Formats: sequence, structure tokens, C-alpha cells
Amino acid sequence: MGGAFDPVHYGHLRPAQELHTALALESMRWIPTGQPMHRKKADTSPEHRLKMLQLAIEPVSEWQLDRREIDSGEPSYMVNTLASLREELGDRVPLLLLLGVDAFNHLAGWYHWRQLFELAHIVVSYRPGCDVNEHKTDELAKLIQHKRVDDAAQLRQQATGCILFHEVTQLDISSTAIRSMLIRGQSPRFLLPDAVLEYITHHSLYM
Repeated sequence: MGGAFDPVHYGHLRPAQELHTALALESMRWIPTGQPMHRKKADTSPEHRLKMLQLAIEPVSEWQLDRREIDSGEPSYMVNTLASLREELGDRVPLLLLLGVDAFNHLAGWYHWRQLFELAHIVVSYRPGCDVNEHKTDELAKLIQHKRVDDAAQLRQQATGCILFHEVTQLDISSTAIRSMLIRGQSPRFLLPDAVLEYITHHSLYM
């Protein structure tokens, strides 16, 4: 589970919890982006984002904070992150990359994106009522035809190479909106964990 997490909020946490349960995951790695190549630089320092994420996920023992992208000091490419995880876990362990449908729709623009399927399965979360067949490039649509599975159990039968679409509760919360609220002096309470909001307030982040 990757992202800027600037800051982390329930729009990240709730879908992750649902996927963790539905897919019977043994563990989940939360990997904050180091130097993202497809978006602007994060508003806060890596250490602040790491600490906020740690506070958010520590109630779930199976969730782990993974610093590898930030500690690498290099531009963040998902293919390199997955390759690093593969070196650590070996070739036989099923590895799942969790993406929202909007990110998945732009997958063909990612660096060496075809290699992702040699390193992991991809699980695409989508909100109720979303047409998962919209906005796909022809190339991505063909890939889905060959790699899509409809049963999460199939992800355990091989280590990589499948695509699974899974509906989750989609909360209309964004880090951008939270930052804007804080800049305007408004409270984002109940949009993110209290511990994260307390940390933001204590360090006067986004204000």
C-alpha cells in the first residue's frame, strides 16, 4: 500500500481494512512515497509523514510501516519498490499491490509498468457503482482480459501476474481537502485519526 500520505486519513485506512479482511492478508506494508515522479513534492517532510502514518496504523498489529522508498534517497518507482520486496520475500510468496481504480487507469503511464505483473498481483479497489471498465486504454483493457480473476483465492495459487477488482467503501476524503481546511483554520476532525490530528496540531503542520 503506497502513497504520499500527506496526511494519512480514513479514506486510506478504511478501504485498507476492508481489503485486509476480504483477502485474508497475513500482513500489509504501508510504504510512504519518497521522491514521487508523477506528482508534486509532498507538503511535509518525510519524517513527519512517517510519524503520522505510524500513529495511524499502529492499532493494527498486522500493518507495518515500511521506510524503504524514503530511506533510498532515490526517485520512487513502484517497479523498483516491488523488486526490493521480492528480494526480501523470495519468489514464491504472493505479493499484492493495492491500487485505487483511478491510479490503475493511469498504469500504462508508469515506469516499466508491464514488469509490475512479473513482481506482484494487482488488486484494484473501487467504490460502489463505479464502472471498472471505463477510462481504460486499449492496452490496459487487453491486459485485464488475460489477467483478471474474480476470486481472491486465486491470488494464492501463484505469486504474481493476476488482477483482481474489489469493491470497498469509498469515503470522499482527500489529503488535499484536509490541508485546505487546516490552512483556513477549520478542523478536519473525524476525517483522520485523533492521534494524527493531535500530531498535526502539535507541530503546526499545513498551517
